[in-house]
Amino acid sequence: MAKLVFGLMQSLDGYVDHLELGPPAPSAFRHFVEHVRGLAGMLYGRRMYEIMRYWDDDLPGWDADDRDFAAIWRSKPKWVVSRSLTSVGPNATLVADDIAAAIRGLKNKLAGEIDVAGPDLARSLTDLGLIDEYRLYFRPVVLGRGTPFFMGSRPRLRFVASDLIGEDMIRLTYVPLNGASDDAA
Repeated sequence: MAKLVFGLMQSLDGYVDHLELGPPAPSAFRHFVEHVRGLAGMLYGRRMYEIMRYWDDDLPGWDADDRDFAAIWRSKPKWVVSRSLTSVGPNATLVADDIAAAIRGLKNKLAGEIDVAGPDLARSLTDLGLIDEYRLYFRPVVLGRGTPFFMGSRPRLRFVASDLIGEDMIRLTYVPLNGASDDAA
């Protein structure tokens, strides 16, 4: 059974605005390259998917890590939860109806980790009790505004790990207290 993991970079005050945060340090970026390499797939909300489509086309200014990430990202299956999109790009599947059943089906059919990307989608999946783990990647920046990591009420969580990622990012990992992950931990 696959595990749904919601993790995003955020400011110290809990906002996930990627434009304001800027790219991670090279060592942290390499962490994300390896992270994506190990995924069973990625689950996106519409807005986050549109941001990540950046990796669909090679750009002239990219370095080797950028090209590596793009190749890995393109190779992974992606599911895009949206009621407004009518089509999605290569290696992606649109999920528009009965989202709960579709996501439960993915969890039952696949093994490994499926990344959940997008605070709105994560809120919906949290409300359905489908997120198995939360990874909060804190950057040493205070934004004071933007989209919060937790869009709705935060579920009751149990801390399970902390890790230094690169030279300036810390990852805190939590699991829901009353979810399937809690029984396995």
